[in-house]
Amino acid sequence: MSKPKVGESPAFKASFGRFKVEIGVSFCYSVPMSEVDDRAMAAFGSWLGSLASDAQLLSDAVADTNIDRGVRAPLAAALNYLFKSLDLIDDGIEGLGFLDDAFILRIACQKAQAAGTLPASLESLSSDAALIDDFLAELSSRMHAFVTGLASGIVRGRSVDAILDDATVREDMLGDVLAWANRYKAPSFQMDENNLVKVRAFLAAKLPA
Repeated sequence: MSKPKVGESPAFKASFGRFKVEIGVSFCYSVPMSEVDDRAMAAFGSWLGSLASDAQLLSDAVADTNIDRGVRAPLAAALNYLFKSLDLIDDGIEGLGFLDDAFILRIACQKAQAAGTLPASLESLSSDAALIDDFLAELSSRMHAFVTGLASGIVRGRSVDAILDDATVREDMLGDVLAWANRYKAPSFQMDENNLVKVRAFLAAKLPA
């Protein structure tokens, strides 16, 4: 029996402008769930549910100029990511579209904690980053490098340095975060191992090598 050609198999396919992810039919077969995948499925839905409030917690820390700059910098970069036009996982993808944002907020908190004293309100988010590392496995280093690189990004004309150093820019960004949080509607994450495959595939396709 000949193998189907790419594009002809009953494969999951997602387009991202110039990027395309195709997951072969073999990934759709039922496979035993790992302990990590069990934990991921139990956690990811709640992370999507708390995303707006989590963003507000980071926003509060960025607003507090008594917190060390090195701690606030990765938090500001993560909040800036919320407004990027090109996400690692497109926000419109049902059930998965904001999971990259949830990942990035947590990894940013972990990086902030490594830089100094993290506000107690963010410690649980920092702890969650360990599950992301376990879930992403070999992709983890690429994800961490991506989050580190956000510190040099400019979104809506705002750099991380400007957010930290210019009170007007900072207030503008924090206002945007509040408006975003008020609009956010948590998607329903389906407890399905195929969705975990899709998340890894999206990130493998979009994270810089």
